[in-house]
Amino acid sequence: MVTCRITELKKFMASLLASDCFDSFLLKEASIVTYNAFLIDGQVRREFYPKEERDDPGLHPYELSQWKDMRPLCFSLIKGTNTPLSFKFILHLTPDAAESMISKSDTAISPGFVRSFVVTIRYDGSSITCTTGVSLSGFTLDKTAETLWDKTFVRFLSKKEIRFDPM
Repeated sequence: MVTCRITELKKFMASLLASDCFDSFLLKEASIVTYNAFLIDGQVRREFYPKEERDDPGLHPYELSQWKDMRPLCFSLIKGTNTPLSFKFILHLTPDAAESMISKSDTAISPGFVRSFVVTIRYDGSSITCTTGVSLSGFTLDKTAETLWDKTFVRFLSKKEIRFDPM
C-alpha cells in the first residue's frame, strides 16, 4: 500500500473529472459531500435494463460501472462556485488492464488470485490523497501483487504528469 498526497489539486481534478486519464478504472463507490451527501454504489444493476441490453456483454462488460460513464455525473455533483466539503472515490482497475499489467510484469502472480487493484481517492476539504490497495481471493504472505500495483500506480501518476508527495 502506498499513499500519495496530490500537490496540484486543480490539475488533478481536471485529470480525474474532465479527461480520460482514469478511464481504465471502474467505480466501486463514490461519496461526495457538497450541499448534500451523495453516495453512489458502482454496482451495475443489470435488471434495470431491457433483456436485449442486459444480455449484451458489450454494453455492460463489468460488474462495476466504468469510470468514464460515471465521471460526468460525479463532475456535475462537484462543479460549482463552492468547493466540496469532501469526497471519496474507490476505483478498481479494469480486469483487462489488470491482466495486462500482470502479464507485462516478470512475476508469478496468478491473475485469478487478484480480485482487484484498488485506488482510493480522498479529499478532506484541503488535500487529496490517493491510496493503493489489492483485494485477493485468499490469504498470502507474498506481497508481490501489492508491490507491483504500488509501483505501477506511482508510474501512472508520473506518466500523467500528476505531481504528488509520497506519504
